[in-house]
Amino acid sequence: MQAFLNKLDSHLTGKRAAYYATLQPGLSTEEITALEKEFNITIPADLRALYQWKNGQQSNSHEAFVNNSMFLPLRSALETAREYTSMIGSDFELENFWHAAWIPVFDNGGGDYICYDTFGVFTGIKGQIIEFWHADNDRNTIAPDLTTFITSINHLYSTTPAEDLDEYFEVKTPDGYPKGNYAGEAE
Repeated sequence: MQAFLNKLDSHLTGKRAAYYATLQPGLSTEEITALEKEFNITIPADLRALYQWKNGQQSNSHEAFVNNSMFLPLRSALETAREYTSMIGSDFELENFWHAAWIPVFDNGGGDYICYDTFGVFTGIKGQIIEFWHADNDRNTIAPDLTTFITSINHLYSTTPAEDLDEYFEVKTPDGYPKGNYAGEAE
C-alpha cells in the first residue's frame, strides 16, 4: 500500500499542489491506536496506512479528493460511523441502508459517503469500497479494496494533464465494477 500512497503523494504535489497543502499530516501509530480504543474498533492495515499518510483534509478545504468528495479526518469518519450506526432500526429501517461495518472515508458534504466496508456487505469482500447515498438505496461497490481504489486514482492522475483536472472528477472503476447493490438486500 505504501508504494501506491507514495505515487499518489507525487501526483498530488505535482498536479494539485494547492490542494495537497490542505491535507493534514498523517496520524502516528499511537494516535490511531487511541482512536481505535475510544471508538472500540480495529482499523484495517490498508486504511491505517492511508491515515498514517494523511489524516484527511482541513475542515476549511472543500475541494474534492476523489469523486466530488472530500477526504475525512479519521476522527470525523469514526464519529460519523458511530452516529449513523446509532440510527439503524430507527431512522434507517431498510436492511443495509447503513451498516455498522462501514467507515466513511470520503464525504461530498451533502450526507453521501464513500465508505470502507470492514465486513463485506453484499459481496463478502472485506475491505471493499462502497458508496452510501443518503437519499437513494444504491449501495454500489466501486472497488474490491482500498489499494485498487488508490490505484484507480493514480491512473487518473498519470493519464490526465494537470490543466484538465477540475473541481469534479471521477475515477474509472476497475473492470467488473461498480457492482450494483441496494439497501433492503440481504448481506
